[in-house]
Amino acid sequence: MTNPDWPNLSGKTILQVIPDLAAGGAERTTVEMAEAITGAGGQALVLSAGGRLEDDLEKAGGTLIKLNAASKNPLTIRKNAKAIEKIVAERGVDLIHARSRAPAWSAYMAAQRTGTPFATTYHGAYSGLTGLKRRYNSVMAKGELIIANSEWTAAHVMAVHSIPKERIVTIPRGVDFAAFTPENVSADRTADMRAAWGIGPDDDRIVLLLPGRLTSWKGQSLTIDALAALDRSERSQLHLILAGDAQGRDNYVTELEDKIIANELGGTVSIVGHTRDMPAAYLAADIVLAPSTRPEAFGRVAAEASAMAKPVIVADHGGQREIIVEGQTGTRAEPGSIPALTACIRTLTSLQSSARNAMGEAGQSYVRTRFSKKQLQTATLNVYAQLLKL
Repeated sequence: MTNPDWPNLSGKTILQVIPDLAAGGAERTTVEMAEAITGAGGQALVLSAGGRLEDDLEKAGGTLIKLNAASKNPLTIRKNAKAIEKIVAERGVDLIHARSRAPAWSAYMAAQRTGTPFATTYHGAYSGLTGLKRRYNSVMAKGELIIANSEWTAAHVMAVHSIPKERIVTIPRGVDFAAFTPENVSADRTADMRAAWGIGPDDDRIVLLLPGRLTSWKGQSLTIDALAALDRSERSQLHLILAGDAQGRDNYVTELEDKIIANELGGTVSIVGHTRDMPAAYLAADIVLAPSTRPEAFGRVAAEASAMAKPVIVADHGGQREIIVEGQTGTRAEPGSIPALTACIRTLTSLQSSARNAMGEAGQSYVRTRFSKKQLQTATLNVYAQLLKL
């Protein structure tokens, strides 16, 4: 896993701090950087409550230190800061990299008290309408160097926190092309995925996939409305898969189910829960959607789906605008607009399959040159080397 372009981290210990190890983009990036740190000769520690990606972290060579890192309680944050100070002393931590706000406050306090270099990654477009919320968010701009996961995020950080450009390093999130390559996904995996979705081998409907945790801003409800606005004959040719974990949002799931029933979409929309084999899920679909109503800081779904040679429909804001080239690799809809999303769905579903395939192949070529896991790992290791003065 070593790379001659990577700095030598031999004898260095890097502590990444993140609330949990669920299957989100920030969590996957944490695991990818544990792999890179280990590959560069360093020791990769991750402070987190743990989660689905624990096995992946272990395989990457990382070591999990379990802590209730997600709590926003000020007393817990201070208690965690003391715990991190102890870890820094006992494990010989040379650099702390924080990836989320609550644990970042603990990590920042510990870094200040121990004189440990401190980096942050701005993974999200954190809302801050009140002074208290803006202060809470500000910890993500306290890194000696701040990693932004898109040009949009970098501009957001500079505008909101008045941070000079010199302290910001833009490193787009990377795609693991070893996993997200159509040739590396067997026909059996794809068939099993479609079967799990209730799609038989003779079902020739166009499969639309919207992956992402079930929360309102990811656009599941909006997409159901957009499908309902299609003609009945158009809807009969489609099957929408909503793949994602509700993470306790049972009321939202009930809202989606009620909307499906009210619009007579019972045979057209399926809620399938968490899907671990995402490469197979993308390959089992014809079109992928990411119509988030709030700006995505990056847009992992758009990048991964493009890597799997699938055309993508995204909301026309945030970091996703840097991934999808309008009319070439997919299409972009006005954020939150039912008519705009309906029009985008109609545009791509009305194309011949050969035209959709060509669009997906163009997307694959586009992301391969811009959004690789290796590029992310190399650039982030260079940030570490700069802070460690290697």
